[in-house]
Amino acid sequence: MSVENTAVEDGSGRGSFRARLRAMNSTTFWVDLAQTLGPALLICILAVLLTLHFVRPAPPTHLIMGSGPAGSRFHQVAERYQKILAENGITLDILETEGSLDNFDRLTAAKPSVDIALVATGTAGSADPGNVVSLGSMFYVPLIVFYRNPAVMQRLSQLQGQRVAIGPEGSGTRMLALALLKANEIDGKGSTRLLDLEGEAARKALLNRQADAIFLMGDSASSDTIQEMLHADGIRLYEFPQADAYVRRFHYLNKLELPPGSFDLGENLPAERINMLAPTAELLAHSDLHPALSDLLIECATEVHGRASVLQNAGEFPTPLSHDLPISADAARYYKSGKSFAYRYLPFWIASLLDRAVVVVLPIVLVVIPALRYVPAAYNWRVQSRINRRYHELMALERQTLGSVSPEERAALLTRLAQIEKAVIALKIPGSHAQAVYALREHMKFVHDKLAQTDTAAAHPA
Repeated sequence: MSVENTAVEDGSGRGSFRARLRAMNSTTFWVDLAQTLGPALLICILAVLLTLHFVRPAPPTHLIMGSGPAGSRFHQVAERYQKILAENGITLDILETEGSLDNFDRLTAAKPSVDIALVATGTAGSADPGNVVSLGSMFYVPLIVFYRNPAVMQRLSQLQGQRVAIGPEGSGTRMLALALLKANEIDGKGSTRLLDLEGEAARKALLNRQADAIFLMGDSASSDTIQEMLHADGIRLYEFPQADAYVRRFHYLNKLELPPGSFDLGENLPAERINMLAPTAELLAHSDLHPALSDLLIECATEVHGRASVLQNAGEFPTPLSHDLPISADAARYYKSGKSFAYRYLPFWIASLLDRAVVVVLPIVLVVIPALRYVPAAYNWRVQSRINRRYHELMALERQTLGSVSPEERAALLTRLAQIEKAVIALKIPGSHAQAVYALREHMKFVHDKLAQTDTAAAHPA
């Protein structure tokens, strides 16, 4: 039996056969390549899609910030933020509000009207913060109480039965004033009148004897108003002799000790060391604030609030102090390790683009490139495995010829060998592996000749 392919065409038939052969080899190649490359491409696509799922879009270029009334400390701080953000390509719109409580309500509303806001600690209380988080405490917001009284006031309870301006609804001044007055058993339901006056209006009421005491804070009063009250005749500054007790009772308050002359060295105001109570102003945002913007806002706060002043030491703010709201994960990372390499040395937008590009390129480097390097080896293994399978069958057949073989068994082995040869000829093997196929057929011819020689020797014994 011949293991050679004797079907040879000539003339136009030979050209037709070659065309069919080339088409078959081409089809076989592309089918094998698709079956090998398919799983690798699928893994690569899944890796990229998974990465894109966690890649945040580019940071927005527009933010709305709740500040406070025009001229208030909160509003002045927002204007400084606005200028720094503009240098980094971010437009910050400042929304004038009533103060801390109004800012908090706008942040936590079903449809928030602001993206970020300054809020005095203690404002949130037991209210549901929703998805609002803190980017840290930015500065002290001292509570200043001015009163008209010939005698020095030792306790806030002495305001019982008087007219007290505590600020309008929505201001942090009002919330804190109500909490301190309530602790002194003053709720405004008796003889004490609580006036909804703030800032300049409260100052005029006190000077015109329409109020006996006023509460002022930076979220709703300007620094000019506070300075004028310090120099007003007949007006005293309450010095909080019980400051330590207040700090123990209200966890969000801080005790500040100011030496003589802190407000005015020329006139030595105050004349003696005094105590003041101050919550801190927290910069609040929604939890989905872009990490790049979170870093940029804290960087702005560091530039604005990092220097020493009458009320704070250099580098004291901003700080990740946690009060009623948790510190955001992005802010905590920034406070711990600072800006990333790209944001430290590149402009904001270039660093943002590079940051997102790295996240996309990473799976390509770790998954796609190794997967593509695996494809040629997998393709060769796939094709070679078909040839090896026939080699296993041939080796098993040859082992059966080692012992004595009857004529019937030899005929069966030759028939099986012919079947293997037919299967090899029918194999769809690309031309790149033709040498291995023809080597297999040479080995099959060797086994065939060995069986034929044994058959001849058995038929013509010596």
